[in-house]
Amino acid sequence: MTIVITLPHFHDGEAQRIAELLNSGKADLIHIRKPEATREETERLIREIPHELHSRLVLHDHYTIAQQYGLYGVHLNSRNTQPPQGWTGSVSRSCHTLDEVEHWKELCNYVSLSPIYDSISKQGYRSAFTIEQLRDAHRRGIIDERVYALGGITFNNLHEVLSIGFGGAMILGDAWKNHE
Repeated sequence: MTIVITLPHFHDGEAQRIAELLNSGKADLIHIRKPEATREETERLIREIPHELHSRLVLHDHYTIAQQYGLYGVHLNSRNTQPPQGWTGSVSRSCHTLDEVEHWKELCNYVSLSPIYDSISKQGYRSAFTIEQLRDAHRRGIIDERVYALGGITFNNLHEVLSIGFGGAMILGDAWKNHE
């Protein structure tokens, strides 16, 4: 599975790009991550995305919108550590160590591990793992189909990531180049 994460800021044509990524098959899900956005700004973006694609969207903030619009999931983070009361959709979380992955993948539908490669979108955010460390984590059952690679992932290196044993990947920078 390939998941695309939005840029943290809004930009012209974003809803159309989200629809394009989902309709083209380049992305299975889109994580809408706008940490500084108000509820109204986030809801405006959701309304601009065709309704038939809402079931393939995950929110990082303003979880009541996910319930209201029937979105696929919510993503836990330091601002939102629990899903909303009564939530029955998917729950995910970002992890930065293998210990975090072991803990959170038991509590979530899926987790991400980062940074796998040097980040495209965050200057100075360097790979935290060697390929051998990741393969060893896969052999030990830490990395499996519920763990997604994040950090420096491109549409071109997706195959390598999957060959390590990840269940999929999350792409940020590569999905938005030339679209800001």
